[in-house]
Amino acid sequence: MKPPVGPGNPVESLGRFASSCVRFLTMNFSPAVPLPCRWKAFCRRLVLNWFAVLAGLSLAAAPTDNVYRLGPDSLPQEGVPQGKVIGPLTLPSQVFTNTTRHYWVYVPAQYDPKAPAALMIFQDGHAFVSTNGDYRIPFVFDNLIHRREMPVMLGVFINPGHTPEQKESSSADWGDRINNRPTEYNELNDNYAKLIVDELLPALKRDYNLSENPEDRAIAGASSGAICAWTVAWHRPDQFRKVISTIGSFTNIRGGHRYPEMVRQTDRKPIRIFLQDGLNDNRGKRRDGTYDPQWDWHTQNRLMVEALTARGYDVNYCWGIGTHSNKQGGAMMPEMLRWLWRDYPRPDNPQDEGNRGLRGPTTAAPEKP
Repeated sequence: MKPPVGPGNPVESLGRFASSCVRFLTMNFSPAVPLPCRWKAFCRRLVLNWFAVLAGLSLAAAPTDNVYRLGPDSLPQEGVPQGKVIGPLTLPSQVFTNTTRHYWVYVPAQYDPKAPAALMIFQDGHAFVSTNGDYRIPFVFDNLIHRREMPVMLGVFINPGHTPEQKESSSADWGDRINNRPTEYNELNDNYAKLIVDELLPALKRDYNLSENPEDRAIAGASSGAICAWTVAWHRPDQFRKVISTIGSFTNIRGGHRYPEMVRQTDRKPIRIFLQDGLNDNRGKRRDGTYDPQWDWHTQNRLMVEALTARGYDVNYCWGIGTHSNKQGGAMMPEMLRWLWRDYPRPDNPQDEGNRGLRGPTTAAPEKP
């Protein structure tokens, strides 16, 4: 995308400032020793590179994203028992041959191996398990479980797969260009659902006591990870019946724009879903300047909500003013989780105070290899 021009453009201002720095660095303090042109060119490249890094740091989020800030439920709180994050672990796959992927398991302090626990799986796991990123799910789970606003639940954070020649996704690079992410996340077939149900779940069940009730299982993601989460529930509502989608890519990357019509033409499935998006998400402008509605993230999210509503799904949504950013989704994640788990079974006996207090730790959950 071409940056705006004019004196207010930070890129142009950066260039002018860099030129001034170069002039200072290459001043001929001794007229008898002129500096070669190559040295001047090197200094200019060096200064521009450094300031490009600084610009990237300061311009990483648009002003419409910076209005969304994390609240206390996304931060560690005094007196709240903290769960353990185990990993990264490695999951190979026979569905996507010759690939492996990292995953992490959050075990709440209240987990009791004798009681089946709920489960929630996050795609692009590294982004959600991080405690200094936009979502900080371990802190959110700590706080909400402690206050009984969601069930005792394991969180699993799984990355897309990669071949030995490809890179593992990380906070520094987690787009579609580096590994198997576009194939696993954007296609509408049931291959990724098979990986989750037939490969990941058995690995988890070897170490943890998980509820077999699909109402106790949720799946979530952002961007392509969001449409991926929906696809898993769409194909396997017998396993997952709760979904969170932030800035979901229900667009024509690999046919995802067809989902609204597919929802309308198919009998309602027992799925509950919360969708978040921003008015300034990618708005369908192609490189040649033409508008493509099937490439308009926000339009496609609205079409999804319309189709889900028309079919009678249990759906909720929030449209902010952000871009294709995780800022709003992270800020409102605690509220989305409360809504998603609002009716999980819990006793309400006025004669028994045992289920009305804060949840303390059960026993220290042993680490798994």
